[in-house]
Amino acid sequence: QVQLVESGGGLVQAGGSLRLSCAASGRTFSTYAMGWFRQAPGKERDFVAAISINGPDTYYADSVKGRFTISRDNAKNTVYLQMNSLKPEDTAVYFCAAERFGIATRFRAEVWGQGTRVTVSS
Repeated sequence: QVQLVESGGGLVQAGGSLRLSCAASGRTFSTYAMGWFRQAPGKERDFVAAISINGPDTYYADSVKGRFTISRDNAKNTVYLQMNSLKPEDTAVYFCAAERFGIATRFRAEVWGQGTRVTVSS
């Protein structure tokens, strides 16, 4: 199975932007649907976005729709999360996830990355 490593987190002011990256190991990346989740302090891990195996289909949580964009580059074994118009409530650890032969609208994480922290100051 793939192994996932996130990067790109950091501290940003409200209204700013960040782009998270998730690099996957292995030759089977193109057979995995990919997703992003986040976990704020003291809260459960929540779904953020998912993208289908070849990228045409995406699915977002209502809280990020219109502000976040998920994309993937199968040639680079990488999935991205572009986050715009960030709010303090977006502060969380963001996790990349993968599901073999998954579907974006019914994404179920099978493999997790270690997470990258995003802090949005007001």
